[in-house]
Amino acid sequence: MSGRAEAHHHHRDVTGGWLRPSVFGAMDGLVSNFALIAGVAGGTGNTKIIALGGVAGLAAGALSMAGGEYVSVASQRELAQAEIAVERRELARHPEDELAELAQTFVDKGVTPDLAVEVARQISRDPEHALEVHSRAELGVAPGDLPSPVVAAVSSFLSFAVGALLPLLPYVFGAEHLGWSAGVSCVALFAAGALVSAVTARSWWYTGLRQLLVGAVAAGVTFGVGNLIGTTGL
Repeated sequence: MSGRAEAHHHHRDVTGGWLRPSVFGAMDGLVSNFALIAGVAGGTGNTKIIALGGVAGLAAGALSMAGGEYVSVASQRELAQAEIAVERRELARHPEDELAELAQTFVDKGVTPDLAVEVARQISRDPEHALEVHSRAELGVAPGDLPSPVVAAVSSFLSFAVGALLPLLPYVFGAEHLGWSAGVSCVALFAAGALVSAVTARSWWYTGLRQLLVGAVAAGVTFGVGNLIGTTGL
């Protein structure tokens, strides 16, 4: 028998890793810009105006997503850093109390009290390692594993822009009817929805059809609103 335990099964990444924010960012851009283009197309047949609306929707949406994601992640990071600083001070000022607290977390997980105290003592020998273990146990984060607001902002901008570009592409290449944009958008909606099955327990065709339905309803409603406004001249 080897000294290394073998893995007999594997779990999917339940957090979604990079796939979740990328796919959902692109999906957001796709749905919102498809709906925007459909709404403008419902009110006018001028392809230049429709394309302009799509470009504006792409730029505004991508910048809004990036800005919102930056502020959100930066605020979350600053809060985590402040709480980690509190934990660092407590470890320095009250080491025995913190050791007992860490030992109790192991006891709560089923470890015997004597073994829990010994494990806590061994961990506490290295202040930085102790800080990491305490932070993970009490805050759910580690000092060296905090999200980057810049990375979050850039990835949100790019994924949204890619999704928003797809319904706009037919007009860029000279399409004169919404049908081309709708066709590209529907295929992309189904594909993006199918990709979501990688981070869910649903089948690819179910998630694909679900996302297609959501996007089609959004575009249909805005097309109707645009058509009504264009017809009445409001």
